[in-house]
Amino acid sequence: MKSKLVLRATILALASVIAASHAAKSAPRDYEFQLVANEIKEGKGAVVAVKLVDKRTGSPVENAVVFTTRMDMAPDGMEAMTSPVEALPSEESGIYRFKTDLTMAGGWRFSIAAKVQGESETVESRLEFKAVQ
Repeated sequence: MKSKLVLRATILALASVIAASHAAKSAPRDYEFQLVANEIKEGKGAVVAVKLVDKRTGSPVENAVVFTTRMDMAPDGMEAMTSPVEALPSEESGIYRFKTDLTMAGGWRFSIAAKVQGESETVESRLEFKAVQ
């Protein structure tokens, strides 16, 4: 009887250690880029803002290193129609802003990849929004 209690306690302790080690590790799926606005006025110098969120806590993530961006009209079947993207200074915690030319109204896709401080893997997102007149 005593050996069963010791065995159960050992298994419970081991399970707790395994659960804690999994909880301590994060992965790219624990982070998410979100559009600040789903509709953006078309034109030269349009600003697209995205928020990087830690989905486990809901808190914004600062100081991520954005190294890849692409703006195209893939949602409207025109993936080859691209626009250059330029990073702008952040005005708010966890908000990343980019200047681009939305040359026409319609569906646009903003692809972004970043490294979060302390994480080994890349966080990637493809966000779709509408450019409106």
